[in-house]
Formats: sequence, C-alpha cells, structure tokens
Amino acid sequence: MTQLVIGVDFSSRPSRRKPIVLASGTVHGALLRLDGLQRFDTLASFGQWLARPGAWVGGFDLPFGLPRELVLALGWPTDWAASIAHYAALGRPLIRDTFAAFCNSRPVGGKFAHRACDGPAGSSPSMKWVNPPVAYMLHAGLPLLQAAGLSFPAHTPGQGDAGRVALEAYPGLLARELIGRRSYKSDERAKQTPDRLIARKDIVEALEQGRTRLRLRLKLSAAQRDALADDASGDALDAVLCLLQAGWAVGQPRWGLPPTVDALEGWIVSA
Repeated sequence: MTQLVIGVDFSSRPSRRKPIVLASGTVHGALLRLDGLQRFDTLASFGQWLARPGAWVGGFDLPFGLPRELVLALGWPTDWAASIAHYAALGRPLIRDTFAAFCNSRPVGGKFAHRACDGPAGSSPSMKWVNPPVAYMLHAGLPLLQAAGLSFPAHTPGQGDAGRVALEAYPGLLARELIGRRSYKSDERAKQTPDRLIARKDIVEALEQGRTRLRLRLKLSAAQRDALADDASGDALDAVLCLLQAGWAVGQPRWGLPPTVDALEGWIVSA
C-alpha cells in the first residue's frame, strides 16, 4: 500500500532567506520516493497548506510538548491541549524570562529540564530558547498544526483528522546514525565548507542505499540528489530526514511510539 508522507524543517520566523521546507514523498514497502520540495516564507502560507484537505503522515522538526518537570514547577496545566494553549498565549520575552529564571535557580549541569525522549533522541530540551531556539519553534509552530485539525497520536489519540497524522521528528537523530558527529550544514556562508558538502553527500548516499536502522531506501532523481547536497544550509536535507522518519512510522504499530508515552511531553518518532 502506497502512503503519502511529508517531512518539515521548521523555522519559527520564516523568510525568503530561511524558509520552512516541506519534503513530500510516497512510501511503498521499503521504498520511499521523494516527490518534491516546497518552501514557505511565512507562517500564514504554511498554515494554509496544512489546512488543505488530504491524507498524509508528517514528521515535523519542532517539539510538540514541554518537559513535565518544567510544567509542574511553573504550575501550568498538565493537560497537553490546555498546556499548549497557555504557552501559546505568552509572548516570547515572557517565555525567555520565565525559562531563564527556572534555569538560574538550578545547579550547574542541570539547568534545563528534559523530556523522556531527549536522551534516546539526543535532542535539545524543548524549553531551550537559544542555539537552537526550539522553545520558540514550539510556540510558533504547534498552534498552526492544531488549528489545521491534525491528529496527534502521541498526545490526543483518537482525536483530530485521522487522515492527517502529525508526528514529532528530529533530523539530527538519523544524521548522527549515518555520519556520527560530523557537521553537515550551516546558515553562515563562511562555515559552508567542502567538508560539510562531503558530509551531506555521504548522508544522501546512505539514504539511497537504505543503510539505516529504519530499513527504508530513498529514491531520488539526479537533480534531487544534487539539490540536497548543494543546499549548504541543510534545510532541504533535514526535511528529507524527517520524511524518512515519517515513512518509517507508517509501517509501525502505533506509528512507532513506545507502549507508554507521557501525553504531556510526547515523543520523537524513531527515538
């Protein structure tokens, strides 16, 4: 059975220089074909795409939840939908100041609170507001996904549009499996080096050969292969890595989620 899947490299402040990149493809058995890449330079245009009718499974590179430890410490609602509604109503300066105060009250080495999936995925804590600002990605992105009526099986199973499934993805998880800690991208032109180009080419080659534990083989045209390697920002490649994670989830019971998931925190698919 063929399934449409998408992978999204998200930006909390998209622009022509740093757009949201969406990779779309079709998975059939162990083969995932990349159909195309789309770019959105505003949150509104991305939200409009999400709201279109259709059926797909998506992997989104943004956190879907905050650490339970943080939510409890701040006295925020512990119901996921209520917690996100509360969070979305805050301004970024207040988010920064609140999270900074939380961190400043904690000992060195344990400043941030983590979700249960951070360890297995190797991801940054979802409360981090700089380098990378994933807290702002959650703040800008998740309300768009909710407004589009998507289903969130890690948080509210059985609710939302069952034909449009939203899963939290993390491209770094799959990239590290393939090239270790080698850097493969940078938004700074001075850091867009030949070594990073080689690393991107190595990732693409491994994906085409199916050399990951996800056991999916990526099918690309020659032009697509070149485009993924030539994008020095890594945004297109990150979208494709999220696409692979969504494609893997299609063939798994419960979308590959663990038997028990904290609905407040959520889970990163394939972690």
